[in-house]
Amino acid sequence: QVQLAESGGGSVQGGGSLRLSCAASGQTFEARSMAWFRQAPGKEREFVACITRWSGSTKYSDSVKGRFTISRDNTEIDVTAYLQMNSLKPEDTAVYYCAAGPTVQATAEFEYLFWGLGSQVTVSS
Repeated sequence: QVQLAESGGGSVQGGGSLRLSCAASGQTFEARSMAWFRQAPGKEREFVACITRWSGSTKYSDSVKGRFTISRDNTEIDVTAYLQMNSLKPEDTAVYYCAAGPTVQATAEFEYLFWGLGSQVTVSS
């Protein structure tokens, strides 16, 4: 099992920045990929970004490419993923979920086995 603890998030005006963190603990050898998903009110959860734990390779959704940056601090024992969100827009308002799983570069929800509880991000116009 992998436990994910998220922090960060909050409220910001459009054009502002926020940073989310996700600390993984437990059997982190299963967390070969770390990702962020988000779910806006009335919408399905969608992929935002992922990063391969060991190589650092990244992948982004088209809606956040160039504005969001995913990164990680990685040791043999644990890993923490970050999502730096710049130039935020009202349409970025959502609950952001951290996820971890064994499949690198995965973008589908079912490929992630472990999930955080979610952090609210609200962007006002």
